[in-house]
Amino acid sequence: MKKLNIVLVVVLFLSLLTGVTTTEASSSVKVHYINVGQGDAILIQTPNENILIDAGGKGKGDEVVAYLKKQKVKTLNAVVSTHPDADHVGGLAYVINTMKVKSVYAPKVSHTTQAYKDFLTAVKKKKLTIKKAKTGVEITTKAKNTSLKFIAPVKDYAKSDLNNWSAVLLLKHNKKTFLFTGDAEEKSEKDMLAKKLIPSVDVLKVGHHGAKTSTSSPFIKKAKPKYAVISVGKNGYGHPTSTVVKRLNSVKAKIYRTDKSGNIIFTSTGTKLTVKTVK
Repeated sequence: MKKLNIVLVVVLFLSLLTGVTTTEASSSVKVHYINVGQGDAILIQTPNENILIDAGGKGKGDEVVAYLKKQKVKTLNAVVSTHPDADHVGGLAYVINTMKVKSVYAPKVSHTTQAYKDFLTAVKKKKLTIKKAKTGVEITTKAKNTSLKFIAPVKDYAKSDLNNWSAVLLLKHNKKTFLFTGDAEEKSEKDMLAKKLIPSVDVLKVGHHGAKTSTSSPFIKKAKPKYAVISVGKNGYGHPTSTVVKRLNSVKAKIYRTDKSGNIIFTSTGTKLTVKTVK
């Protein structure tokens, strides 16, 4: 009995020391912004599920899988391809071919690139079907006080307008909110704002690697993120642009960049957020 009391005292002491109770720790949600250079790859971990959004460019799939395995991920409950651009979809074929995947979501727009064809082939090989990512579609989760809902694309765009087709996902964990925007540009942002789909958020994955055609002033004023994550690598586009950095600074967002910080990991207890970076 004495031993049990000592154990309970130690657990209580440690929880007070860290400021996180054992209940909070077991119900926390983690969001990993994986450093894949110029591209996107994001892992969402609830106590019940693992969800992957994009997997960087072609040749980055093995890096993403290695990262997932390091996090002890054995099953991906959902894989989201935001849109067919190679720096988002390129590594997904490798991930789907290598990992156990339960469901796949993507907007209803196709592309003729090899990277996109490889993604479709991998989905078919695993006998999976692609669920349409669009406004109102939810990724089911068993996690308490947690929801994952697509808020875009709001409508169909021209096939030449791939960025605005981006699947935009909103994650709510109790009082904390994350927004993942893919490469959505001003046209898509306007449509989301018109439908009143943009809440104020705690963490924003900055659209299109910080290109000036995304993260418009009206959008950023509405979202008012406390933290902004720019997934970016060495590039010839000038990403992230000074225009977008100024817009983020105007709402006092704390900016993190994968090219400078490496992997960026947020942990939410539902009421508190902590962030760490791992190079």
